[in-house]
Amino acid sequence: MNLDNKKFVATENKSGLSSNETIFHYFQNGTTITGKYKGGSIQEGFIIGKQTQDSEIKLLYQCLTTEGELKAGESTGTVSITPNGKLKLSFDWNWLNGYLSGGKSEYIEIE
Repeated sequence: MNLDNKKFVATENKSGLSSNETIFHYFQNGTTITGKYKGGSIQEGFIIGKQTQDSEIKLLYQCLTTEGELKAGESTGTVSITPNGKLKLSFDWNWLNGYLSGGKSEYIEIE
């Protein structure tokens, strides 16, 4: 499953910063994944990662919040297809700086 030029919003992220106001824009070249995100409490964010299996990805991410805080984290995710044909991303993630919490999150592809 390829994430190139796909956009996503959060549908589930109780412990994280992103919300349904945060737009994630992914790019993929081979197994290399990059991306950017912003909106809601995220002023600017960047992603680098790789596809490790057909439906599994590993990402590192960093962002600047609207409150001026720098955050960095990592996640392992699965890519699946919803019944209506949209891509869905499901992650287990954790922060690498500051308050070292983590959680689970889900994102759905948007047009």
